[in-house]
Amino acid sequence: MNSFVLLLPSTVTLPDAGLLIVASLFTSFITAAFGIGGGVTLIALLALLLPPIALIPVHGVVQLGSNGGRVAIMAKDVSWRPILPFMIGAVIGASIGGAVVVQLPSWLVQLALGIFIIWVVLVKMPPIQKRYVFLGGVISSFLTMFFGATGNFIAAIVKSMNLEPVPHVATHSMMMTIQHFIKVLIFGIVGFQFGPYLPLIGAMLISGFVGTIIGRQFLTKVGGRYFKQVLNAILFLAAARLIWAGLAGLLEI
Repeated sequence: MNSFVLLLPSTVTLPDAGLLIVASLFTSFITAAFGIGGGVTLIALLALLLPPIALIPVHGVVQLGSNGGRVAIMAKDVSWRPILPFMIGAVIGASIGGAVVVQLPSWLVQLALGIFIIWVVLVKMPPIQKRYVFLGGVISSFLTMFFGATGNFIAAIVKSMNLEPVPHVATHSMMMTIQHFIKVLIFGIVGFQFGPYLPLIGAMLISGFVGTIIGRQFLTKVGGRYFKQVLNAILFLAAARLIWAGLAGLLEI
């Protein structure tokens, strides 16, 4: 235990690290059991415990591992036709976002993320026609550099493809894997130091894998409505905390 403490970055305490590892398990369970929602829940919880500068990069690596694992299992079910235009759009959008995000103050990132989380909870994304998949790649990948969790946006793109459930999940996971890989690569290029966070990220990836296994075993929908209400309440509270911190930082200027 003491040796793990020594491996943590100075900005993360042992209790916080434990909470993040449990959060990774919990949010992976959500995605595996309910199809979507784990990414935005994780970013909300990470935002309460990590410094703003590390928030999106660390979230990107954890989500890269989570989605990459699903792709490894379901690669044969991916609808490959829209993948190339999405990938090209993702490179363009993430590159533009990467050039801008490093210049933003932490209070603005916190404030914008809090508002974004509330928007995700309240707004149901309409289907985005598949002929706009390139543009969707540009926009969603630009946004992911600031907000991290754009799974709902990409799900709206995949929804218009009218795929069967398994190909839908596989294609969505492939697009998310591409987006997170590009995002992590660009954060590395612009100078974010992943090294201090790698032990924590590794532990979160392991717990996330366990959460995925448990989630896949969760076949019943009993209590699903109640679960969603609780989840939305958690997201609202996390968003309120972010908005409060962002406003406090703004007032200090």
